[in-house]
Amino acid sequence: MTWDRIALRGAVAGLALALGSAAIADTIVVRASGPSAKNYPPGRKLAESGALALQPGDVVTLLDAKGTRTLRGPGNFNVAAANAAPAGGVALAALLDTKRVRRARTGAVRGGVGQPGTPRRPNLWLADVATPGALCVADPATLKLWRADTTRAATVQIAGGGAQATASFAAGEAIAAWPAALPVRDGASYRVSADGHPAEIRVALIDAGTAGMDTIASTLIAHGCTAQLDLLVDAAAPADTAAKD
Repeated sequence: MTWDRIALRGAVAGLALALGSAAIADTIVVRASGPSAKNYPPGRKLAESGALALQPGDVVTLLDAKGTRTLRGPGNFNVAAANAAPAGGVALAALLDTKRVRRARTGAVRGGVGQPGTPRRPNLWLADVATPGALCVADPATLKLWRADTTRAATVQIAGGGAQATASFAAGEAIAAWPAALPVRDGASYRVSADGHPAEIRVALIDAGTAGMDTIASTLIAHGCTAQLDLLVDAAAPADTAAKD
């Protein structure tokens, strides 16, 4: 058995423990659209004894420590009854693992938001060179860059804090190390230029080493790390059904 498999089994075991404590975890809103969206902003915590009154056209996605559940109006939905079924398994554990990013080389999650089959980051803590905006970083010492197109070698230009550096991708490789010449600092902005397309990344350092999905999602929302939140929500989604009162 390889070290990667041993480590991943450990991550899955840790996720299983987190799922076992789901009863004491928060249920939070992670997406909302429709007439009642203003009543359910992303990040809002819901009591287990609470209920959601949704109108026609309302779509609200909830997340707890087990996964996500999407509710579609009209109807009254009990929060406890709408709690997610366990989701994700090995794939979700790999996505959230703050240590696995150290060994990440290739691979991607496909599907989810965007066009079907579009490669997506295989780990939540990788920096997508094509995605601008806030980036929540769990461990600045292990931050790595990720790209979707691996067909050829590429050099990425990175500038920030009055300094510049480059990172290199070999042909066929999706992962490259963040340049040591540019320390990753909380609140700092970095201009990442890949294939002539610049993306402005704003770093927010967070503590996610032992956090459950609900805590991670709340933290991503608080720091505006929308792309990572989308990736987490899609990976944690079970069947799109829910129980009404």
